Amino acid sequence: MSAQLAAYSTSTGEAFQFWVLGTVAVLGALCTVFMKKAVHSALCLAGTMIILAIFYLANGAYFLGIVQIVVYTGAIMMLFLFVVMLVGVTAADSLKETIKGQRWLALVCGLGFGILLIAGIGNASLTEFTGLSQANANGNVEGLAALIFTKYVFAFEITGALLITAAVGAMVLTHRERTERARTQREMAEQRVREGKHVPPLPAPGVYARHNAVDVAGLLPDGTPSDLTVSSTLRERGQIRDVSTEALNDLKALQRRAEERLERDAIEPPQLKGNSRRTEEASK
Repeated sequence: MSAQLAAYSTSTGEAFQFWVLGTVAVLGALCTVFMKKAVHSALCLAGTMIILAIFYLANGAYFLGIVQIVVYTGAIMMLFLFVVMLVGVTAADSLKETIKGQRWLALVCGLGFGILLIAGIGNASLTEFTGLSQANANGNVEGLAALIFTKYVFAFEITGALLITAAVGAMVLTHRERTERARTQREMAEQRVREGKHVPPLPAPGVYARHNAVDVAGLLPDGTPSDLTVSSTLRERGQIRDVSTEALNDLKALQRRAEERLERDAIEPPQLKGNSRRTEEASK
């Protein structure tokens, strides 16, 4: 009787964990939808996935918890985050629909998913709980495999087919059919020589040893920035940091100190120069 009551009761630690982490997970999900920048949305979604993994581990679903962290959070979400950071998505992007009616279709799909989710939770709450001891009697991985390849094998195969179809569709959409022969490196080098521009490799970004970011233009010997050191995409977006003013001020200050030093050395008598030099060596 006590074991049956324990299956339906919740300890104080479990309740505290659920309400704290559940609140954070819901806030992360809302931030994923309402954040204006795609990078921030991806980070919030990654946090929500990590909290879901903690819930899986706390409920004894160790295999699902590890898969949630390694596959979804560690691989898929980080890959999505890196792609967004490399490609660049800003809040100034056009919100015009490329496919008419896609927002209404997304709303209907979201509503249908919500109904299925509520029905699943209601079905789980109305039936009696099996319990972790019975579900993981032969091990969590073995119990999960038995359910996937027996009771839910049809849904599992359908999900696998949908994922494969999505991957193939993404490859087809991103594939570009080449209509001309690809030029070799020799041909491209000869063309650069004929045009007389960018014959050597382009200079690296950054300003000497103080900056090495791709959005900082390198400086020429006179202190002016060189547009060739940054990507043309960043130039079009206006995402280049200008540090030339700071560098020019440092260069002027260095020249001023050098001129003062030269004037001081020219005015100072030779005997005093020797004494000052010996004093400096003694201090070292």
